[in-house]
Amino acid sequence: KEPFSKKFLWRGSGGNAPGSCMNQYRKLMSDTIILGIGTFASKALVLLLMPLYTACLLPEQYNTAELISQTANLLIPLACLGVTDGVFRFALDSRADKPTVLRTGAGALAAASAGFLILSPLLFLVDYFTGYVWLIILYVLASNFHSVCAQYVRANDRPKLFAAQGIINTALVICFNLLFLLLFDMGVVGFVLSVVVADFMVGVMLLIYAGLYRDLARGRLDRGLMRELLRYSLPLIPTTIFWWITNVSDRYFVTWLCGDSISGLYAAAYKIPTLLTLVCMVFYEAWQFSAVRDAEEKAQSEFFGRVFGYYSGLMFLVGAGVALLCRVFVRLLFASSYAGSWVYIPVLTAAAVASALTMFMGSVYMVKKKTRLSFLTSMFGALANLALNFSLIPPLGAQGAAIATLLSYLLVFVIRTVTVQKYIRFKVDYLKLSANALLLAGICAVTVAAVPFWWAFGAGLMLLMLLANRRELYDCLVGALGQLGVLKTRQNRN
Repeated sequence: KEPFSKKFLWRGSGGNAPGSCMNQYRKLMSDTIILGIGTFASKALVLLLMPLYTACLLPEQYNTAELISQTANLLIPLACLGVTDGVFRFALDSRADKPTVLRTGAGALAAASAGFLILSPLLFLVDYFTGYVWLIILYVLASNFHSVCAQYVRANDRPKLFAAQGIINTALVICFNLLFLLLFDMGVVGFVLSVVVADFMVGVMLLIYAGLYRDLARGRLDRGLMRELLRYSLPLIPTTIFWWITNVSDRYFVTWLCGDSISGLYAAAYKIPTLLTLVCMVFYEAWQFSAVRDAEEKAQSEFFGRVFGYYSGLMFLVGAGVALLCRVFVRLLFASSYAGSWVYIPVLTAAAVASALTMFMGSVYMVKKKTRLSFLTSMFGALANLALNFSLIPPLGAQGAAIATLLSYLLVFVIRTVTVQKYIRFKVDYLKLSANALLLAGICAVTVAAVPFWWAFGAGLMLLMLLANRRELYDCLVGALGQLGVLKTRQNRN
């Protein structure tokens, strides 16, 4: 087959590539780079502040702050009825009346938020959150307000603004963290409140600067559209909750069975695989747009298959690098009291790779609006995760929680890989996928076991993975450099 670099880079940089297929790759790469610059800049700032967080907060305090944030994340889809994702999907349709989508979505969000406020006193029943209920409520409301504005901007094909608002949001979080943690010494409250204030401020900025207030004024409240929006969005609520269970329930189990101190180390370890999750989210945000806009079935199958091959190869390579360098990351970013957290990072990184591949398969459900299947597959993963947590944490401690998360994602990935072929039949190279998985498992095993010369064994396996994915790595790097040249040329023309 013609290499991706030749198909995409050289022709995409001004050649004579015919048809819309080249435009798809060019648009996907362009959006990924723009979003990547914004997302990496914002997340890099957060990672650089990990020494501040681990210095200002004891492991027990950090665990409490994380549990408050994660509990709020569980409530977010309930408090908005999944409407924020629905607004993005419906506004993305080329024939959609976008102002009406925004107005209708905002009306549904307002009604859902009012219902959440009425039911919010139930949070006082949980003793662990005594004194923090008001924080959870504000976190949920501010996050949904920011999210619906940001998703509407993204659906309107404004990736630069979407990336910029992410950087601004992170910069504000950091500023308020410095203010609340260092100057006012507000501890857990300051850590969480900084996110709330930043979300609210960026939401207001988008409302004004991006002209969303004008679209709200022009749009109309369409009851028929609201029914369709809710039909699409409501299955996303249990789906999000099930993913939350798979992602976060292990921290509650570790807190319950191993104590706050170990749970604090485990929560800190989660931050390192964020590097891989970050790569995944950057791509996925660009991919959603490209996947929906490609309506032609034959081109769609080829497009999905080719992109999945490159995406999966890149995910395995990044995951292997993160797992191999986990001790270095901990030494550089964490306080000495968190030194033992490195042991959980390799398995959590493998889980992040499985999650990334699962997310790609889930994009087929999003394109075809099959949210019920997204709900069912995520339910299987959540149930498996709960059962595995009960089985593995007592004998293996927090490491059992990491293994449970990994196995749960693998189960959902297998189910989705089989079911999505009914809707978009695209090629998956199972041989290369299996080889990458075995190599990553070997790197994680030798790193965690710390066998003699573990670093040499890990480096050897990493080299084999590089050789197996050399085409994917080369083509993506060359394609990215070429696209940056395209962007630069366009800017010079403007």
